Amino acid sequence: MNRKLAVVTALSIAALPVPALAQSAGIPAAIYTDPPADKAFPAAMEVLHIPTGGPTGGVEVNGVAYIPAGSGPHPAVIICHGLPGIEKNLDLAQAIRRAGWTVITFNYRGSWGSPGGYRFAQNLEDAGAVLAFARDPANAAKLRIDPKRLVIMGHSMGGWVTAITAAKDRRLLGAAMISAANLGAFGKAPRDQLAAGMKANGQEALAGTSPEVMADELIANANAFDWTRGASALSGTNLFLLSSDDGLAAGTDALAEAIRKEGGGAKLRTLHVATDHSWSDARVRLQAELLGWLETLKTSE
Repeated sequence: MNRKLAVVTALSIAALPVPALAQSAGIPAAIYTDPPADKAFPAAMEVLHIPTGGPTGGVEVNGVAYIPAGSGPHPAVIICHGLPGIEKNLDLAQAIRRAGWTVITFNYRGSWGSPGGYRFAQNLEDAGAVLAFARDPANAAKLRIDPKRLVIMGHSMGGWVTAITAAKDRRLLGAAMISAANLGAFGKAPRDQLAAGMKANGQEALAGTSPEVMADELIANANAFDWTRGASALSGTNLFLLSSDDGLAAGTDALAEAIRKEGGGAKLRTLHVATDHSWSDARVRLQAELLGWLETLKTSE
């Protein structure tokens, strides 16, 4: 290409509107375009107080619903944060809402202002409570949710919550795990090493616990918390495993292998991206991959 032609080509590309550039790169429109406004049923946010269950329940955890425009009912995504949950993936929540899904984010008991003391086992109870909340007819109507079309996804420790929850809840439309951490494998590490890792993870966001308490819970439940135990149950689930260069990919690879051994590869999708644990330089890629996968679920069942 000669210099004059190169300059003309560069100027032509620069003149393209952002949507045109994004479309040419295969980026879903919901990442860069606001949907049409609906005066009768506008997009909205709702503060939630979600009652928890289980033997240690009795409190209401805080959450937020991101409701898309339109009367619905809309399919819904529940997002589970990690430990302690510094990356909330709210950019992902907004993109999913623009794509026409209601999104619920929440904070487990004892984290980020939700009452109670923090325990890993309770995180599983809380995820189940959020799904029950979304399926309640009154809540579903208020939040414009189709209670029969729920997806759960989680990041890091939230990916573990997602795996364990999806293995038990066969009514889910799908589940996605982002740079997920298998707490069962963590529980096999030395106690001092575990406690040190917990201490470095942002303890100020958690109440009623300590690094030692968390380490002891992981060690006591190493087998019960191992997500590969649920491979058979997950073999029929629409499951998307996204891993990164954070040292945790071996865990999701092992889960994928276990699911395939159970004959469940048909509904399994895997992706590895060379980015960090938080996908710091691949946020648009993360949104694009998950939006594309969610689109396939709309017609999967």
